[in-house]
Formats: sequence, structure tokens, C-alpha cells
Amino acid sequence: MKTGIVLPHHEIGTDLGAIRAFVTGAEELGAAHIMIYDHVVGADRNRPGGFEGPYDKNVRFHEPFTFLAYVAALTSQIELVTGIVILPQRQTALVAKQAAELAILSENRLRLGIGTGWNSVEYEVLNEDFTNRGRRQEEQVELMRRFWQEDCFSYEGEYHQFTLAGINPRPSQPVPIWFGGGAPVLLDRCARTGDGWMPVTGPGKRAQAAIQSMRETREALGLSWETFGIHAQVQAGKRSVESWQASFMEWKNLGATDLSIATHNTGLQSVDEHLQTLETWLGVVSNNT
Repeated sequence: MKTGIVLPHHEIGTDLGAIRAFVTGAEELGAAHIMIYDHVVGADRNRPGGFEGPYDKNVRFHEPFTFLAYVAALTSQIELVTGIVILPQRQTALVAKQAAELAILSENRLRLGIGTGWNSVEYEVLNEDFTNRGRRQEEQVELMRRFWQEDCFSYEGEYHQFTLAGINPRPSQPVPIWFGGGAPVLLDRCARTGDGWMPVTGPGKRAQAAIQSMRETREALGLSWETFGIHAQVQAGKRSVESWQASFMEWKNLGATDLSIATHNTGLQSVDEHLQTLETWLGVVSNNT
């Protein structure tokens, strides 16, 4: 199982030196990947009608494609993972273009994790429809893959229609698309059209049932399970060595292929503290990978 780290999106701040030190430090420590979350805007909790959610306007999120392009320039091996880009609140061709460019600049180190999101305010601000986001996502995935592989084509779908267009340059190989989420309809979509799954739950019965469901769907369709990935996360928190080992083994036994440690919201302040936590965690789990 490959191990890496989630970008501490809020705590990393905007100091370029700190960002550079974190990114290069993570690769030097042996992190296989760096994962970045995505929120374009934050809502004011005092807006008319109020606002409920884990993140608001006071929490910082770096823009995934721009940030990872910088990471690509600083590194040579670490995998660049979006976990996740909220695809339906974006224009499909533009995401395909951005992902293609990042894949080119990183020599195919991009893994595009996508989701539908939960924040209707973001959809409102970005002028997209929140109510049909799941249905549009499936069409978006089909369309992006065609943009990455075909020179020029026409498309007549439910949500996209155009005549003879394409993007250029295109990546030398298709960008892997992994789905984040846990709703039954999402799991079915992920199993049928995805390259992997990014669970939003811990390594318990819910995750086990989701994995079994997707495996059965893929086998029924004649799709390989061996090439399908599972990328989970573990919160650093104040966990003990024993709990870190236990969560790692639980995910490994469920068939996870990747595991990231998330060090945000733990009170860590400096880059050194985040990297030290990564180093300690990698040391704890390295004998079990």
C-alpha cells in the first residue's frame, strides 16, 4: 500500500517558502503522493438563512490545479492527487484542459479524484445547478476521457452539445479518474466508470460493504478489480502508535491501495511539525506496507 499526505490546506498558509519546504520535504521523506482538497469559495455563516458545514469563508483552500502545477515543478516522483475536485460545479472542457496540462507538466503524475460536493453555495456562486450534479458528473467523465484521447469530435449529450471541437495538447495517456463519496448511486457510478474509489468513511463495516458492492458490480461487467484502486485517509489527531498501526492494517485488509495521513486540524503550526508527524507515521506503518 502506497502512503502519502494530505496538504494541510488551511495551516500551510500562503508563505511561498513554507509551501516549498512542505512539498519538497514530503517527497524527501518518501511520501508516495500529496493530496489536495478543493473548495473554490467559502460561505459566511451569517448569510440570510444561515449556513451549516465544516468549512466557511475563514478556512483557506488552495486552488488544486494551480497548486499542483507548482508541486510538479518542485518534485520529480511524488504523485499529484486531487481529493477531490468538485467536478459538476466546473465547466467540463476547462477541467479536461487543466488536467491535461498538469499531466503533461508532471509527466503523467496526476490522479484526478472527483466528487459532487455538498455545498450548494459554491454551485450558486459558480452558476451551476446543484440539483443535477450527480447525473452531470457521469456525462462529464465520459466527455473528459474523449477530450484526452480524441483530436476532434462532436458530442450530443443531455448536458453537453457541441460540434467538432477538441483540446490540444493532450496528455500522452488518459488521466486516471477516481471517485470520492459513499452514496449507493455514486458507488455504482464509480464501479462502472472509475479507476478507483476515495472513501469518506473509516475502515469499518460501511467501507467493507461499499467495496464488496463495487467489486460485484465490476465483476458482473467484466471489469478488472485488480486494476481498481482504493485511496483512504487517516486523521493524525493525537493517535497512538498502536491506533495508527491498527487503522493502517484495517485499510490494508480491506484492500486499500493508497493511504494518506491528514495533519490539519490537529493544532500543528509549522511546516516542520507537519513533516515530523508524516515522518513518524511513515515509520510506524513502513513495516506493514
